[in-house]
Amino acid sequence: MRKDAAAVRKDGDAARKDGGRPALRALRAVAEFAAELESRPLLRAQEHYVSVFDTRNRRTLYLTWWTDGDTRRRGSSLATLKQRYRARGLTPPEGAELPDYLPVVLEYAALEPDDGTALLIEHRGALELIRFALADAGTPYALLLEAVCATLPGPSPASREQARAMIRRPPAAGPELVGLEAPGLLPGHPLLPSDPAPQRGRGA
Repeated sequence: MRKDAAAVRKDGDAARKDGGRPALRALRAVAEFAAELESRPLLRAQEHYVSVFDTRNRRTLYLTWWTDGDTRRRGSSLATLKQRYRARGLTPPEGAELPDYLPVVLEYAALEPDDGTALLIEHRGALELIRFALADAGTPYALLLEAVCATLPGPSPASREQARAMIRRPPAAGPELVGLEAPGLLPGHPLLPSDPAPQRGRGA
């Protein structure tokens, strides 16, 4: 499941031609991706996903990596994000995925549209850099990033330099934040409503 970079950019340009109709732009991009995915055997599709996302940091879907890298500061960002979910009555079940994993963030945005959109806007620079990287890789997954970015206010940046300028780096975290628990979601599991009143005797 691979297109050349020029073809992926052409698809993205076509999606952007819908101008002020972000919902239509997003829908068109998702439909094109779904059609491409359906045309491939499952094993080929799985291999393609691994080759795109699991071998290169420059295409990682973990959003705080783009702002914090592998630093102590990232632990603070992950803890803050987990608290943000809990403040809305949602908590991820025990699992492998971190709270900054893009599919988890998108799920949160579906459950809490206002704050979820605000969260995506905060990471707009990372989203746009992922979009550029996927387009260069010639993968149809670039269409999904086109769809996400199309739903956010304002035009997408025309260059990587403009996208990098959108990234806001938080203050460095202290050393006590190293080694924080890795909260996350198991693939396919929804964010769970937090218990309104934990029962006594069962442990926090």
